[in-house]
Amino acid sequence: MVNTKKSTQKTTKPIIQAMDVSFFYGTAQALFNISLDIAPQRVTALIGPSGCGKSTFLRCLNRMNDIIPKTRLTGKVLISDRDIYGEKENIVDLRKQVGMVFQKSNPFPKSIFDNVAYGPRIHKLNDKKKLAEVVEKSLRRAALWDEVKDRLSNNAMGLSGGQQQRLCIARALAVDPKILLMDEPASALDPKSTTHIEDLIGELRADYTIVIVTHNMQQAARVSDETAFFYEGHLVEFSPTKEIFTKPKQKQTEDYITGRFG
Repeated sequence: MVNTKKSTQKTTKPIIQAMDVSFFYGTAQALFNISLDIAPQRVTALIGPSGCGKSTFLRCLNRMNDIIPKTRLTGKVLISDRDIYGEKENIVDLRKQVGMVFQKSNPFPKSIFDNVAYGPRIHKLNDKKKLAEVVEKSLRRAALWDEVKDRLSNNAMGLSGGQQQRLCIARALAVDPKILLMDEPASALDPKSTTHIEDLIGELRADYTIVIVTHNMQQAARVSDETAFFYEGHLVEFSPTKEIFTKPKQKQTEDYITGRFG
């Protein structure tokens, strides 16, 4: 396997640096010596066949794998030069800076307002006026405000699937993260809702660093600036998206892109 480390914006310091990262579920190794630099305010897509390690790698970036028993990481992950696996790392603070949106929308069985306000309240924002401002700002950023502004007290479970996913994005944005991780955020949605999510990613890239796992290569081509191709726990290639889809450097990448395997 070829292990590449490349920042496509050479004049910009990476916001995420994975250094020789390996990951284990018990004795089973899921990631092998991954080194990858991700520049700020870019969209990076992680692609590859099922079970290739892309979602595992994504969850390494905010330590979501910590909740799984008998897991272990070697190597380093730096975010803004901070070793997020350091002994003194504050996990709550880390997940405030690195938000996550999951494949299946997971709104809380609370009002639309309380869903978005949940994170800020945990971080001690209790002023009603400021809280209302954060909720509105987050819903606007998630392109949902105009659809829900007159029913903020309604239960979020009554929203459509696409609206629920945008609500989850608003909830992640409400704590003002620097980085947004998305694990197949549109895979369970209809084409119209998928378009909403892709358009939203395009708008958010100006203010956030976004890392998205997707099985949909057309989606990766549409929304991302750089693409990383994973295979059997290895990083095979990491290049600008246009380059990886038109002139891949590795035969494995070309075979996957052209549908010869995976």
